[in-house]
Amino acid sequence: MSDILHMPVVDGIDIWDRDDMEPRIREILDRTVRDRAKGPYAAKSDEEVVAMLTRYFTAEGLEKVTISDVFRLAGGASKEQFAFTLRHGEDETGERLVLRMDPLEAISQTCRGREAQIHQAFVGTLPVASVRSVDADGEIMGQPAIILGFVLGVTEPTQGTGHGFSGIGTRYDEWSAKLTPQFIDALAQVHRFDWRGADLSFYAAPQAGTRQAAIWQVNWWSQVWWDGVVQPVALLTYAERWLRENAPVCEHPVMTHSDLRLGNFMFEEPSGKFTAVLDWELAHIGDFHEDIAWAIQRLFGTWTEDGDFLVCGLIARGDFFRAYEEASGNRIDPVKLRYYEVLNAYKCAVIDLGQAMRAATQSNNHQDIILTWLGSAGAVFLEQLVTLIREA
Repeated sequence: MSDILHMPVVDGIDIWDRDDMEPRIREILDRTVRDRAKGPYAAKSDEEVVAMLTRYFTAEGLEKVTISDVFRLAGGASKEQFAFTLRHGEDETGERLVLRMDPLEAISQTCRGREAQIHQAFVGTLPVASVRSVDADGEIMGQPAIILGFVLGVTEPTQGTGHGFSGIGTRYDEWSAKLTPQFIDALAQVHRFDWRGADLSFYAAPQAGTRQAAIWQVNWWSQVWWDGVVQPVALLTYAERWLRENAPVCEHPVMTHSDLRLGNFMFEEPSGKFTAVLDWELAHIGDFHEDIAWAIQRLFGTWTEDGDFLVCGLIARGDFFRAYEEASGNRIDPVKLRYYEVLNAYKCAVIDLGQAMRAATQSNNHQDIILTWLGSAGAVFLEQLVTLIREA
């Protein structure tokens, strides 16, 4: 970036220092660029998955390893996912497990070690899948992977309308009364979590009382954009500058889930009880407004027949804010909330127009059709950026 755009240090944070980000995130982004030339990437066959898992568990020290009942799980533009049963030694019953592993490139490049640590940290606080094993850098499996316990439940009502990709468009209707309090509580529990007392060695925390929480996120996603840009988009350059110049102070960094929305929680029928909070791969320590702004995105909501918007298909926006504040003890700052709405729209545009298109054009993902579709959806977030920045 030109020195003309370089801004002075604000509250001890150089808002144009692009290297100021979590060390592990830097490693993952650098690895993505370095490994692109290894492509193209092909979806793994059941036989390849069996061979990988057999090799992995044997290396762990298990004997007479048998992998069976391999089943590819739907979705997964970010990860390849398989359910399978592990038997070994004298174990005749076996364990039903889930393998999540990185393709060469995905819509978001994240760390399986971080995912394992955050799952383990929240055991006993929220319903999460147990961690069976992790190969954070793919040293044995051949590609980064995490193995989780299989969780029963659904992400949308089996009898209902509005089914869509990644939960988008799901209508909960009569289920809302059961699911909404649990969704609000999950957000509050994440933000109240004592991250200082947990084993989170793959994570780093921004400085309290500074703009670093916001700048770390801008640096993360702007780096994804500039590393993967297929075609320049002037609005994203402008939005990045706006985000740097308007970064808010975060007085008290908290754990954030960063993708807690419809489609990312499982529940049992007919009780409606949550069985798992899913997709922790983007979790980081930052500003709680980021999670609130993510949940209220139009993409993740639905509308009633009367035209009222429901946050994550569950609750009206104003009611959502009031319920969250009561459950968490946090007070939502409308200026900070708007900032993180802009940041999240920027992040989604980067994913759709940058990382997704780069992975698709280089055939480095197993979901080329979905990635190409996401590229076409990028215009939605560009329009949101214009609207949100104008309103701000």
